Amino acid sequence: MMGIYLNRRVILGTMFRVFMVLLLFRIGFSNVIPASFVFGDSLIDVGNNNYIVSLAKANYDPYGIDFGMPTGRFTNGRTIIDIIEQQLGLCFTPPYLSPTTAGSTVLRGVNYASGAGGILNNSGEIFGGRINFDAQIDNFANTREEIISIIGVPATLNLFKKALFSVAFGSNDFLDNYLTPIISTPERELVSPESFVAIMISRLRLQLMRLFSLGARKIFVANVGPIGCIPYMRDFNPDAGDDCVTFPDQLAKLFNTQLKSLIEELRTNLEGSLFVYADVYHIVEDILLNYNAYGFENPNSACCHLAGRFGGLIPCNRNSEVCEDRSKYVFWDTYHPSDATNVIIAKRLLNGDTNDISPMNVWQLSQA
Repeated sequence: MMGIYLNRRVILGTMFRVFMVLLLFRIGFSNVIPASFVFGDSLIDVGNNNYIVSLAKANYDPYGIDFGMPTGRFTNGRTIIDIIEQQLGLCFTPPYLSPTTAGSTVLRGVNYASGAGGILNNSGEIFGGRINFDAQIDNFANTREEIISIIGVPATLNLFKKALFSVAFGSNDFLDNYLTPIISTPERELVSPESFVAIMISRLRLQLMRLFSLGARKIFVANVGPIGCIPYMRDFNPDAGDDCVTFPDQLAKLFNTQLKSLIEELRTNLEGSLFVYADVYHIVEDILLNYNAYGFENPNSACCHLAGRFGGLIPCNRNSEVCEDRSKYVFWDTYHPSDATNVIIAKRLLNGDTNDISPMNVWQLSQA
């Protein structure tokens, strides 16, 4: 009887695996991109920080006011990746830490992003809990083993070959590390901007190479936006007046220049890789300079605000005032863009020319 029972288990297990492979084939056939795996910070976190002890959370009102409810997204609506996934015909990828992100669900992708997370492990530590890039890759490695257990190694590697991998880090390494008032003064006395950026790039190179070694092939990496223009920076640097704060933007540009070279290096040296450089800095800068042409009325203040000339002194919370028409604001809160801004960024990443994203846009990457 034991032999019959074991044989039945083997047969059922084989049938389940065949079913999952067929399901995966259907997913891959119906979408050029069958799955989306997302790594980053609060710009694209969809709720991972809900499940950790952290000061960086967005699972309360008025966050998600245009999404239908607070979900842990640090905006009034969708993230840039949400919108890209919608345009690619995918479902929103669920947060890795959600208890329901298991089983066949992970075949369509997982979001590992975490508010306050950075390239460097100590970035964002002022917020307590956060999941840095190294830890996010560890989590992806766990997902990889789970997928292998469902569909086997060959099908898993084929899935990863076709899937979209999105990476967006760097802002917190500046905002919540090098530029943080309580730790930045001694940091900057010991480490020059050039040295700090070199440390970031060196670490990021290893992280992206590890992601490739785990099977990622179509990888688009976003650069750091004009962080000197966010309401938080404007209010804490009043001497800048109506202009963006110069030094943070200089840091972003310094990093972005080296990031672009890194992406070209990896694309050349890692056979089979399709690394793409997304110039979010250029896109957001264009939106800020030509905001009226994009339908915005306020390019520099937070829609969700409580204190400060630009609403950047206190993070968005339940006591904050919220602008009536979110579509007229470039920024949702002290740090993050509004859904309306995210739509513009996402569409330019999807369809833009090489000034926005190179050597190909996301649509072209999906078909490569």
